[in-house]
Amino acid sequence: MRITIGRLLAGTAALGSFSPALAQEPPAPDDAANMIVVTGRGETRQVQEIRQADLETLAPGTTALKALEKLPSVNFQSADPFGAYEWSQRITVRGFDQSRLGFTLDGVPLGNQNYGNVNGLHTNRAISPENIGVTRLTQGAGSLGTQATNNLGGTIELMSSDPRRDFGVETNVTYGSDQTIRGFARVDTGGDVARLWVSYGYLTTDKWKGFGRQYQNAVNAKGTVDVGAAKISGFLSYSDRREQDYQDLSFDIIRRLGLDNDNISNNYPLALRIADVGANRGDTGATPLNPAAGTSYPAPYSTVDDVYYNAAGLRKDYLGYIGVDVPQGDNGEISLKGYFHNNDGQGLWFTPYVPSPTGVPISVRTTEYTIRRKGVFGSYANDFGFGRVTVGGWYERNDFRQARRFYAMTSRTDPGRSALRFQSNPFFTQWDFNYTTDIFQYFVEDRLELGALTLDLGWKGFSVRNSASPIVQAGRAAGSIKAEDWFMPSIGLNYQLDTATELYASFSQSKAAFVSAFTAGPFSTTQAGFDAIRTTLKPEASDTYELGVRFRSGGFNGSAGAYLVNFRNRQLGVTSGPGIVGSPVVLQNVGGVRSAGIELAGSYRLGGGFNLFGSYSFNDATYRNDVLNPSGAAIAAIKGRTTVDTPRHLLKFDANYDAGAFFGRVGVNYMSKRYFTYTNDLRAPGDRLGYVGGRAIVDAAIGYRFDLGLAQRAELQLNVTNLFDKGYVSTIGSNGFGNIGDNQTLLAGAPRQIFATLKVGI
Repeated sequence: MRITIGRLLAGTAALGSFSPALAQEPPAPDDAANMIVVTGRGETRQVQEIRQADLETLAPGTTALKALEKLPSVNFQSADPFGAYEWSQRITVRGFDQSRLGFTLDGVPLGNQNYGNVNGLHTNRAISPENIGVTRLTQGAGSLGTQATNNLGGTIELMSSDPRRDFGVETNVTYGSDQTIRGFARVDTGGDVARLWVSYGYLTTDKWKGFGRQYQNAVNAKGTVDVGAAKISGFLSYSDRREQDYQDLSFDIIRRLGLDNDNISNNYPLALRIADVGANRGDTGATPLNPAAGTSYPAPYSTVDDVYYNAAGLRKDYLGYIGVDVPQGDNGEISLKGYFHNNDGQGLWFTPYVPSPTGVPISVRTTEYTIRRKGVFGSYANDFGFGRVTVGGWYERNDFRQARRFYAMTSRTDPGRSALRFQSNPFFTQWDFNYTTDIFQYFVEDRLELGALTLDLGWKGFSVRNSASPIVQAGRAAGSIKAEDWFMPSIGLNYQLDTATELYASFSQSKAAFVSAFTAGPFSTTQAGFDAIRTTLKPEASDTYELGVRFRSGGFNGSAGAYLVNFRNRQLGVTSGPGIVGSPVVLQNVGGVRSAGIELAGSYRLGGGFNLFGSYSFNDATYRNDVLNPSGAAIAAIKGRTTVDTPRHLLKFDANYDAGAFFGRVGVNYMSKRYFTYTNDLRAPGDRLGYVGGRAIVDAAIGYRFDLGLAQRAELQLNVTNLFDKGYVSTIGSNGFGNIGDNQTLLAGAPRQIFATLKVGI
């Protein structure tokens, strides 16, 4: 992979500094670099934040989601050192995967962060990390006012930094492993009434194994205007991200070919031979085009799926909003914001299962995405005699088009197709659908201050209508379905025992709306399957209970909490063929999950620039029901089994030193084993159970600040990720999870990477 010095520093830095949640005063400038605070004091639920200071010591380009991995109950995975490679990027909180977490930027919904996002975009495409002011994690169901209809297990809220009142320029340049080059520049115009910043970010890197490239161009801009006591703000983002993929692995492939096995985009003749052999053997179902190739795969390969010629993800996004905040009297405020998001994307796979009409045994298969979202949300808050009441609402219309197309290779000597270019002129459209999602959501919340006791009382409700209209139907589902619940209550309390200690407890109920897509949700099955479930399929729902204590003494800040989550009406799409082929699924409610756990976190300022941070979380998450077919027979006996991709133990530790000029960090991230089959079993002769073993990854960083005679000190950083060059499986579930047996759904983690970054500002 790539080695960027800034990244190494970034990883350790993220573990090293931890800021308080919610609207507390930031630490004094002299203390900010060394402050590690673990808890959001005054909150009635588990809430924590990281601020820009945490991201600044990460390698430029590192996603804010990776910076969150130091927090309790956060399991983050990626096959690249930046945490930004979208096919591999996964984040779970208390066992809830990213499809069941809410994500927003300045309140604007970002969708579920799945690959091939059908209702939003990934955080690194929405905003460059340098422009994020605060990233807030709520491990429970999240605040009532979050613009999300899938936040069963938590919310992640990104807040962009405001333009500065003084003129300023920030630049950084990173160079490192695998020819990584990352550049960023931001200009703040300054101003007392109207202010603006504009930034440009660029990243290019070779893949750390195999052959290929990943790059991104990103432009962000934000402006604010003060109109009396009111504030108008606007934001605009453009991103063009293109990345060639790493090969999905299985235990069998790892055993035979190793973690370094990857696509063979540098060897077109070999890819053709493997495809020809697969057709000759009948492995692909394609008509043989070259019988002379024989039926023996070239060593060391033994299946057509061991390696592919190439694969890539291409995404182009425009995101923007304009909002206004208007004070009402002494304590009231009206906030209103409108937004839009346009996305065009293609996921490419050079498939040996469908030959080109040109006589080439490979074609380019795409999944194509077009998102046109627009929405508005707002709230009114004021202090009344019975507390501070906030009411708000959100409406969004998402017009989404998704298609599966095939494009011909030019010849056996010339591919004629680049994985990093949007494809055109298909020879076949397998399916093509228009999907529409209309969302209306509202909430009511009352905060009561009763001496040492604070109470948060409220509820939310939503109505979401999903519809599918075929252009090329191909036997898949069309029609409409609705999820609706007008009352989902939430209650929380905080009690101040003294100035150093507080208790909190909360309960919240949440439901998740359906998604509209060919590849996910109720429309991902056949028409007959959809007609059978559309009136009986229940939305997923969760009840979250939590309680804890926050305390501080001298240089120590800590928290301890426990939670219980009852997750019901879990939806499972059971595939009817290999995940890579894209076969229909059978969607059904398959019962519930119970998660119970504890979360511990603490930071300690030793003095002299030394700080320590640590977190530990334990999660016992198990399925409560077997998966049954319509006649009541068991498809998968999973009751009592541990949920997939849910490590029972997460332990993070960070040692940080910052003496002003010199600084450095060493961080350790331990994760226990993770299952990738629902039965927790592999049951293949000579193989182990269906899990990936635990691993501990160490990151380190050093840096030096020096004076160039500018308004800001320059900074040189050296980051090393995976310091001890451990070979390990990072992402699991890239092609979903199976009931039992091996599955080509694993991705290798990046080896040791080194990055150097120079930062200069005026």
